Amino acid sequence: MKDMNVQSSVRRILLCAALLAPGLAAAQQADKDDESLLQEIVVTADRMKSFGADLVQAGTFRGAEIIDTPLSINILPRELLEAQQAESIHDAMRNTAGVTFAQIGGAIYSNLAVRGITVENRSNYRMNGALPIVNLIALPLENKERIEVLKGVSALYYGFTTPAGIVNLTTKRSPAEPLLDFTANLNQHGAYGAHVDAGARFLDDRVGMRLNAVYGDLDIGVDNVVGHRKMGSLALDINPTESLSIKLDYEYIAKSVTEPATWLAPTAVAGVTAVPKVPDPKQNLGGQWQYGDGFETNVLGQVTWRFARDWEFNLYAGRSYLDRDRVFSQFQNYNTTTGAGTLRMTLTNGNVNENENYRGEVAGAFLTGPIKHELAFGYTVNKRLSEIPSNPSVNVPQNFLNPVEILYRPLPARVVARVTDVEDKGAYLFDRMTFGDGEWLQLLAGWRDTQYESLDRGITYKADEGSAALGLVIKPRDWLSLYGTYIEGLEEGGVAPLTASNSGELLPPSVTEQIEFGVKAELDKLLVTLAYFDIDRPSAFVNSQNVFALDGRTAYTGFEFSASGEIGDFSIYSTAMWLDAEQQKAASAAVIGKRPENTPEFTGSLFVDYRLPGVQGLSISAGVFHVGSRPINAQNTGFAEGYTTYDLGGRYDLEISGKPSTIRLYVENLTDEAYWSATGSNLLGVSLPRTVKLSFTTRLR
Repeated sequence: MKDMNVQSSVRRILLCAALLAPGLAAAQQADKDDESLLQEIVVTADRMKSFGADLVQAGTFRGAEIIDTPLSINILPRELLEAQQAESIHDAMRNTAGVTFAQIGGAIYSNLAVRGITVENRSNYRMNGALPIVNLIALPLENKERIEVLKGVSALYYGFTTPAGIVNLTTKRSPAEPLLDFTANLNQHGAYGAHVDAGARFLDDRVGMRLNAVYGDLDIGVDNVVGHRKMGSLALDINPTESLSIKLDYEYIAKSVTEPATWLAPTAVAGVTAVPKVPDPKQNLGGQWQYGDGFETNVLGQVTWRFARDWEFNLYAGRSYLDRDRVFSQFQNYNTTTGAGTLRMTLTNGNVNENENYRGEVAGAFLTGPIKHELAFGYTVNKRLSEIPSNPSVNVPQNFLNPVEILYRPLPARVVARVTDVEDKGAYLFDRMTFGDGEWLQLLAGWRDTQYESLDRGITYKADEGSAALGLVIKPRDWLSLYGTYIEGLEEGGVAPLTASNSGELLPPSVTEQIEFGVKAELDKLLVTLAYFDIDRPSAFVNSQNVFALDGRTAYTGFEFSASGEIGDFSIYSTAMWLDAEQQKAASAAVIGKRPENTPEFTGSLFVDYRLPGVQGLSISAGVFHVGSRPINAQNTGFAEGYTTYDLGGRYDLEISGKPSTIRLYVENLTDEAYWSATGSNLLGVSLPRTVKLSFTTRLR
């Protein structure tokens, strides 16, 4: 069967190569002209010192302008991350509408959902648009230039992923001028840390280097929570010739911190769950020794060869590896009057996740009459291995009104109880066709054929499925675009459980369909977007005939707004989403017509930075972030109330001994609001208390 799949893949590659042949011939003939049709765009050289961005790296867009991309995309630039002193993925992504914590708080890592759909932690997070990195440890931001959030379906370039979207982390590259920056930071709870950022270019600019190193002692203001984190990264840029470039990224991450206990909502009575009152955010019902302790290494290499004036070949290879111990605890079966309940602790020793990713791609541009084609053809292989050890649970009494100390429990001997092995391969072809002067009309078309195989608990799952993408962009003005897209996404259909009459049957992959219409306008330095989206997502369940069938459907429709950039002395980043999500078909009548869990109907954010014209180097900032109420489970028996938090900050740029320096003060959760920050599967995560952050950055060289 594997040989047949390989032969099938080869045939598809040869077919796509045949389609490429006219373009390659045209490229050779066009070498007589001076200007290349294939633009060479460096995303990290986008707008500097701005909340706005012009270009996007993720997916098949290859450095295209955001106004020309027919999808909802939020770019979170370095300037915004620094203004908010963002320390986690969630800190950054709360600036993009529709993002919520799923099930647990963010002490260990940012477990997120977008538009009510979980962002898969092993496939939906990417480094430099390519390598899927494992988001089961806090991913550092100090060595990142920006974060791109590509909303919705993304199967064409990335294969089997959930339709929440892709979170792409772009690393800092070697600077044009040598730099050596040092940053010290602390908060009022007692946390402190240091960050060194160094870079330079050598050998007539043919070799560039960027080094980042971080150490931090952690304190989030919650009882019995301590820890530390480390990060070291290296980015190399090598240009041996004008037509050949090599990029290498290495990142080491380590974090060890106490994970606060999560609450489990009570059992519903007559279809109603009495969601408990939010406890004191400073309270932790677990023990200080209940660590999440792990390390991760991410390595990515890219070789780009411009083999013709309008054609280049890209080769990517990378690996992401995570090894993590964890003591997760949830407080359950409690009495709200007496406070007595049970703390259930799950002990995990050595949960290992490994991704290997390889991609070969040919990209080029050519003309067929008045039509310009920007074409990409590639083949990608992603291998994912997970070793899931036995994780026994221990129950101990606890009281949230009068907490007692939880005695230390050693981790069990590591016994690998389950191994999952996934191979996701695919060939794709994508063509961006532009018509007329100013490229006022653009048509985008793509196709991917995916071969997917997984081995889990002795059961092999195989799928061979195609997915399409179509888009249309109309630009009546250079600063205005109207667009519409149709995209198909792929997810695993699943294996029938032992209790089903068709136990062990492998279902075909489910195909999610997404339609989106939108308008984007560049108003001087401000980019404004408004989009309507409609996502139809299938799901599998055991039906009334006790057959496991791919027969469930959930619809997600809504409007999304964003504005980012500058207006005079103001930098602005604002988003909003109105979402109508409904389970339209399911095995249980109790969930039909209900909202998917952890799905708010409205989310919004506004962050503004104002540079005071009368005081050089001084700016003040303020932000407001709102998440509406969310169902705690699929049956909608209870809801976590909506919440609004406020931030306030300031920045002062000065010179010390002739070196540029910056002092930043930032207050998160200014009003010390207590709320349920995370929910889903009846779990409830508690918010963090108000935090005052102070940092000082200076250039040492």
